[in-house]
Parts: sequence; C-alpha cells; structure tokens
Amino acid sequence: MTATTSSSATPATPAPLADVTRDEASLRRFLHGLPGVDQVGVEQRAAALATRSIKKDAKRWAIDTAISMVDLTTLEGADTRGKVRGLAAKAVRPDPERQDCPRVAAVCVYPDLVEAAVEALGSSGVHVASVATGFPAGRTSREVKLADTRLAVAAGAHEVDMVIDRGAFLEGRYMSVFEEIRAIKAACGEAHLKVILETGELATYDNVRRAGWLALLAGGDFIKTSTGKVAPAATLPVTHVMLQAVHDWHVQTGELRGVKPAGGIRTTKDAIKYLVAVHEVAGEAWLTPDLFRFGASSLLNDLLLQRRTQVDGHYSGPDYVTVD
Repeated sequence: MTATTSSSATPATPAPLADVTRDEASLRRFLHGLPGVDQVGVEQRAAALATRSIKKDAKRWAIDTAISMVDLTTLEGADTRGKVRGLAAKAVRPDPERQDCPRVAAVCVYPDLVEAAVEALGSSGVHVASVATGFPAGRTSREVKLADTRLAVAAGAHEVDMVIDRGAFLEGRYMSVFEEIRAIKAACGEAHLKVILETGELATYDNVRRAGWLALLAGGDFIKTSTGKVAPAATLPVTHVMLQAVHDWHVQTGELRGVKPAGGIRTTKDAIKYLVAVHEVAGEAWLTPDLFRFGASSLLNDLLLQRRTQVDGHYSGPDYVTVD
C-alpha cells in the first residue's frame, strides 16, 4: 500500500459488473435492485455480536491488532507542523516504554501538512493519509477536488480520504457521484482511495448499502463511514452493512476492498466489538490494516492503557500515556 507517482488512467469496473455502469438507468437499476437491508435484523445481529467477550491472549491480540489499524488523525484549523511531528512520533512509537507495541497504520492530515508528515515519518512504514476533495462538506467544484487530490499525492500521500457528493447521491444522481469518485481515483495514481460516505447524512441502511456499492464500482479501495464532523458517525449496524458490501463484492469480483469506521469509537471495548463484526460479517481475511482501519485518534490512548494492563497485570493511569 505505498504510492509512487500520479496517473491519469481511469480505473475500470470489474468485468462481471461492467454493464451496470454503462449509463444512469443501468446504474440506478442495479443499485435499487440490491437486496434491501432488514433494519431490525442488522441491528439485532450487531447488538448480539457486541456481547461477545474475549479474554487473556485473545484480548492481547485484539488490542495489538486494533492499534495497528488506527489512522492517527488531526484535522483542525489550528494544526501546525509541530503538532504533525508530534503525532508522527506517537504513530511510530505509540508507547515509548514498550518496544513491542505495534505502530499505527497511518497519520491523517490536511493536504498542506502532508509534506511535514512524510518528512517526520520517513521510512517508518507508517503511511501518510490526506483528506481531500473539499473535506468535510465536499461543497466545491470537481476541478478543485481533483486539484486538492493531486496536491496531496504530489506531496507524498500514500492514501487519500475523499468525501462523496451527498447532495447528488440523495437526489439520485448516481452517475455523477460515480464519475466523480472514478476521476478522484485516477488522480490518486498509486495512492489508495478511501471513500467517505458520511453515513449519518444518508438516513437509511439501504442508502448506505447503495452508496457503498457505488464507491466500490467506481474504484474505491476502502469505504469509510464518516468524516467525524457529523453525528451520528460510525455505528456498529452501519459498519455491518458496509462489511457485508465488501464481502459480497469479493464474492462477485474476487477483489478485496476495505472498510473504515470513523468517529465516536473511543474505548478498547468498542474496538473489540468492531473486530468481532469484521470477523463474523466480512471474514478473517479482513483482520488486517490493509483492509480495516479505525478513524479514531482518541481510541489509541485507551488501547495503550489496556495493553499495559494486560502486560503488567495492573491498571496504568492516563499519566503514563501521552495524549498528543
């Protein structure tokens, strides 16, 4: 999952599904022909799986796996190069006193701070992700969105997190959304593309499923729940719907695509619930940072505290873990 140079090549829809993106009518017919989501069923299954309990070695494994899946993020107007350098240091060595603690998956910043993140992370293996396309609202022209993406990739971003045009999606202009995602994917070159659906604004699980499939058809490497700026953000039932989408995509195309819940995931207990969902809904193959991420920076501190508890046999207070 490393990026090199940008490319203008337009990604192709996999052959088994090529016909569904032929025109607006075909795309609409396909998306509205997807099986409806049973709201009661998905919520009950999410609640039932959330009661699963894991202990001892399995819990230690889950904590380390969750740490390795975190996209450590700072997306504030007051962000500075110094803050990014501090975040990068924490990404590489989350717990400086524990040499065996895994590094996180990525540091996520605005495009103008990508260069600082790349410099700070060096050859650590931690990826640099950049939000783009007019994040978080996406209310700007396609030309600006493409320029935003190209700037991030030129600065060294390995991953781009884009937001879809929710207005166009809710109006049923699916081909417009599809073409925009596909154009952003082409602008990413070798960088991976995470497509933010902003599920809190989509209103129904059926819309989440349609938006997820639309992003996959257009070439998104990940589908992501939220910007973290809109409530509700990530929820277990919504994540179940998205995990089912990438599982079904794999069955139809043979391709593996990822899922990233973002926003509102703050505790180790929460993270483990999501890992259980990944295993049970998508499958064991998705239990890797290449296919599942947490967009939840505050989560890391609790994971580190709980990791110390598992290793040391007693609880360590927050003073032992750096917040920034």
